[in-house]
Amino acid sequence: MTRSTLADGLYAITDNSLIPPGQLISCVARAIAGGATVIQYRNKQASGHQRHTEAAALVTLCRQHNIPLIINDDADLTAAVSASGVHLGRTDAPIRQTREQLGPRAIIGVSCYNDLERAIAAAQAGADYVAFGRFFPSHSKPDAPPAETTVLRRARRQLDLPIVAIGGITPGNGQSLLAAGANLLAAIHGVFGQPDIQAAAVQYASLFRARINGID
Repeated sequence: MTRSTLADGLYAITDNSLIPPGQLISCVARAIAGGATVIQYRNKQASGHQRHTEAAALVTLCRQHNIPLIINDDADLTAAVSASGVHLGRTDAPIRQTREQLGPRAIIGVSCYNDLERAIAAAQAGADYVAFGRFFPSHSKPDAPPAETTVLRRARRQLDLPIVAIGGITPGNGQSLLAAGANLLAAIHGVFGQPDIQAAAVQYASLFRARINGID
């Protein structure tokens, strides 16, 4: 089973528009140093060669820190660089097909927006985690439809797998999503759009330390 490989915490997602050229690895290293527990590589504008080069370098970095690297929307790239897993959106390949391609140890995550039934179906098809959102106004996806915290509460009662919350999440508003049932908080701009990436990651990580210590 792969589900135990996703530790609760900050799920940091890269964005090439926020990261200066040539600094992807150093920026992700700072996010990890600040406490990120999962990294997702997301770069929709780069060439295939650049994506392969960057993803392979991130695999090496994340393995050094025993952190899963998830590839956004691209099972072929996931297989090519032996990344930990892939994140699938609404228009990507079905879970079962992706599982056949990547094998039983791959982590497969699925975007579920505000749709609990989609999450239940994903779990039944073999997803390793589900993601809901956006919960707040988002720099990265300003036009994404909103999600409600009630979907997290309902998912927590009905699903036995990690739940990721995404969309405009900051250290200031993330606690409400953890209280509603999220296991991981995904952030793009909140980490890689900040002047001090490591310090930003530390602020997210502190939410999880507070939960462990029973502090609201």
